[in-house]
Amino acid sequence: MGSRRRVLLLLKPFDIYPFPPSTTSLWRFSPHANPNPRIFNYLENRRKVHKDAVSFCQNILRQKSVDWQPMIRTHLSQPIRDFDFVITVGGDGTLLQASHFIDDSIPVLGVNSDPTKVEEVEEFRNGFDATRSTGYLCAATVENFEQVLDDMLEDQKTPSRLSRISLTVNSRLLSTCALNDLLIAHPCPATVSRFSFKLLKNSESCTPLISCRSSGLRVSSAAGSTAAMLSAGGFAMPILSEDLQYMVREPISSGSVISGLMHGLVESDQYMEVSWFSEKGKIYIDGSHVVHSVGYGDTIRMSSKAPVLKVFLPRHILS
Repeated sequence: MGSRRRVLLLLKPFDIYPFPPSTTSLWRFSPHANPNPRIFNYLENRRKVHKDAVSFCQNILRQKSVDWQPMIRTHLSQPIRDFDFVITVGGDGTLLQASHFIDDSIPVLGVNSDPTKVEEVEEFRNGFDATRSTGYLCAATVENFEQVLDDMLEDQKTPSRLSRISLTVNSRLLSTCALNDLLIAHPCPATVSRFSFKLLKNSESCTPLISCRSSGLRVSSAAGSTAAMLSAGGFAMPILSEDLQYMVREPISSGSVISGLMHGLVESDQYMEVSWFSEKGKIYIDGSHVVHSVGYGDTIRMSSKAPVLKVFLPRHILS
């Protein structure tokens, strides 16, 4: 196994759930609050399950010949370096946040600390949505964490290489690339976004210039194609695909000639060029935590020519 491995244990905060630990604190949010005890108990249980999972993972690491360091994900501010592995404990959101600080040299293992319970969703379906963490990209739970960790340390498990989205604004490469998706839109969701786009290969156009008025443009990687893109009517892509998928959101009066180009693929040897024609605009990278502003006349380019992310993936999404 060689020298001791260095592991960064990146943790979802314990207070991520809507209600604070104290029942009396519920009324801090609204003086008229009358919380459903079942919802409160459900959220308290989620917090406990996550906390127990963190303790479990830490105890397992203490038993291994590794040097490990815990960190709350919200404390990340610098690129992650000098570690052999990053282990995230939370869900896909924690793994996504870690990805913004990792290049293509450090593999990541996601531990789903709070998996959804089918029987619980069924029990509460008439009251509220009891879905817990999806953990689509997480290869481990507390049930198999030690075995997966041992396989990693013994080099018996190989990480997959997930494509990410490279982003330039006015020819300036942004330091953050997207693992899941990008949304380019006016910061006010009720305001129309005006832009045009085309696909290019080797600086030659592959499509006509398409002018749009819509609620924005979404571009996803293969890893992100099962998230917001799929919910919006897109399709799931093979997880190791190097293509990107795009969709114009809610286009206004799209002509019949270009209607087939409102949704499609940016192939691995192509890139998408967008010209922004609204006074204000935002690029939301993997959700709302990383945001870049754009303005009238800015040019945005997107492609899959970004450093890959090495991730230990669940077997079922590789088949």
